[in-house]
Amino acid sequence: MGMVALVVGATGLVGRLVTAELLDREEIEEVRVLVRRLPDVTHPKLKPILVNWEELDQYSNAFAGVHSVYCCLGTTIKKAGSQQQFRKVDVDYVMKTAELAKQHGVRQFLSVSSVGANSKVRNFYLRTKGEVEEGLAGIGFWGLHVFRPSLLLGERPEQRFVERAASMLMTTFDFAFKGPKLAPYRAVPALKVAKSMVNIGLADMKGYHVYTNEVIHVLGDAAD
Repeated sequence: MGMVALVVGATGLVGRLVTAELLDREEIEEVRVLVRRLPDVTHPKLKPILVNWEELDQYSNAFAGVHSVYCCLGTTIKKAGSQQQFRKVDVDYVMKTAELAKQHGVRQFLSVSSVGANSKVRNFYLRTKGEVEEGLAGIGFWGLHVFRPSLLLGERPEQRFVERAASMLMTTFDFAFKGPKLAPYRAVPALKVAKSMVNIGLADMKGYHVYTNEVIHVLGDAAD
């Protein structure tokens, strides 16, 4: 029998691509997605599970028999409406997902973070991402993989004007993002992040690993 994978945040930019990548892999027998609304795609391997994120404990059985969880949850303060609501999505939901995964013996947990994530910095967004990374590290997964991409390139379900403008600018000047100071901030196609995550999940490596933006670029190219 093949592996069962579970994706949270499956309707977002990276989550949609991770889901598609998993569905395309022979090693994967079933792809479960925890969603608030049914996805607009169907596939024999795809199993959508409608959830209320405020009562995630009620869907604990969704993690039973799962080999790898791909956590692509994330929002913006503007979309969330406040720092408190932002933390609910980017911290509370992520940690609850991880706790349920651990309870059910999930072997691999893969999570999207951000370049510059650090629990000690003043920037609220980066500090929050750093806190989540530390929380995940304390759970004790057999394999934990944290991906720290820079600005993500790709078509989002919703329009984000500032991100679209930044993407155009960074794509135009991509050639200039070289060297130790600028390479870590080079924009990265979301598809590279998705391919990197799926390949690492299937590799079934033990331990806690952090993948920087530069490494994601390399892994994404190698996955093509």
